[in-house]
Amino acid sequence: METMELHRGRLIDHIQLVVRDLEAARKFYEAALKSLDIPVGGEGPGFFWADELFISSADSVAAQGHLTGRHHLAFQAKDRATVDAFYEAALASGGNDNGAPGERPYHPGYYAAFVLDPDGNNIEAVYHGEAKRTATSVKITF
Repeated sequence: METMELHRGRLIDHIQLVVRDLEAARKFYEAALKSLDIPVGGEGPGFFWADELFISSADSVAAQGHLTGRHHLAFQAKDRATVDAFYEAALASGGNDNGAPGERPYHPGYYAAFVLDPDGNNIEAVYHGEAKRTATSVKITF
């Protein structure tokens, strides 16, 4: 697999979740990410990836035979409707409710939904309210 283009410029370079059932995880993440307009970028032996997120089986080279523990991972959503779509897609694809879409007390305008993935990771989609971005990402080509 050769990566020819990356989008960077945010806090995290990448994160890897090691899962028990790669196909169940693929079903969940493909649906959840599609609702956020994030395509699955590719796959390799025992893993697939989307943007900075890598999902792998325990027998992948990078996992070294170990599952990850429970994580909280939040994806940015462009609006409230996208948070709602994420929640519905994730539940329909093997996720479990961990907090329906709604305002949260973290700051004014914080609208989020939480779903547990098939391995119990707490996956969130959040819209922080009206804001202006200078760019959606930094594009790096090789």
